[in-house]
Amino acid sequence: MIPVALDPARVRIALAGQGPLAKRRLAQLLDGGASPAVYSPDPDAEIATLAGDRLVRSLPSPDALASVQVLFVVGLEDMVAEDLARRARERGILVNVEDVIPLCDFHAPSVVRRGDLLMTVSTGGKSPALAQMVRERLEALFPASWAERLGEIAALRDRLRAEGAKGPDVLRASRDFIAGKGWLP
Repeated sequence: MIPVALDPARVRIALAGQGPLAKRRLAQLLDGGASPAVYSPDPDAEIATLAGDRLVRSLPSPDALASVQVLFVVGLEDMVAEDLARRARERGILVNVEDVIPLCDFHAPSVVRRGDLLMTVSTGGKSPALAQMVRERLEALFPASWAERLGEIAALRDRLRAEGAKGPDVLRASRDFIAGKGWLP
């Protein structure tokens, strides 16, 4: 596995699916700043609300797939998901079919988000339970206050850069600042 963090402002993302797992995945994409096209033949009220005007009440057409770079497939019948994944892959689209490892080009990790601080855990799909447990530990170790802490560290970095400090000096000062605050055990 190769970890990658995608910038949703630069990557066209879509979700095709329905049900509670699709709703969860859509919420995660939205939390990450994505504004995905959502294709759902039979969406429930929650997915419809979350998707808003991005909702298309069908599976993606070939023309619609042409504008996608990353596709999440969630909660569809196995044969439908497999066909959609094949058609997407033929167009060079990266595909993740939730909980069907052989149909995935990538795995979506467990996520802890504290503002712009993003921590992920992946087992390559081998143990979602372990990934969940590690994520829960990270949530406890990094409470919501880390969003503000990152802001403090970023302000220090920006000030040092504006004063002409070079990379190694900024790194050292940042590490000293974090250690001085006692934020990490």
